Amino acid sequence: MSDGFVYSTEHGELCPACDRPIASCACEAQQTVPTGDGIVRVSRETKGRKGKGVTLVTGVPLAGPELAALGKALKKRCGTGGTVKDGVIEIQGDQRDTLVAELERRGYRVKRAGG
Repeated sequence: MSDGFVYSTEHGELCPACDRPIASCACEAQQTVPTGDGIVRVSRETKGRKGKGVTLVTGVPLAGPELAALGKALKKRCGTGGTVKDGVIEIQGDQRDTLVAELERRGYRVKRAGG
């Protein structure tokens, strides 16, 4: 009664449209670039993280592998961990000053959001 799928954590999260790993997905669902006002916003948030702060980068006009590559480069620049979820880059700790400078250096229009 099996459909051929076996639980595995080898490839991480799978694309819901094509069942390939997110990193190697080439379907239309992963290629959509978010639309916005063209301004990248950098903010800090602690909600739902037991008081631990993370820096959020939203509004980046990239999708899929390009966004993941930018997230990896920003984590490396800050020397911390983080993730990319739903088009938002999360970097551990309060890294707003470093991220604003790095994103401006890469040619993005950046604003600090929140306090």
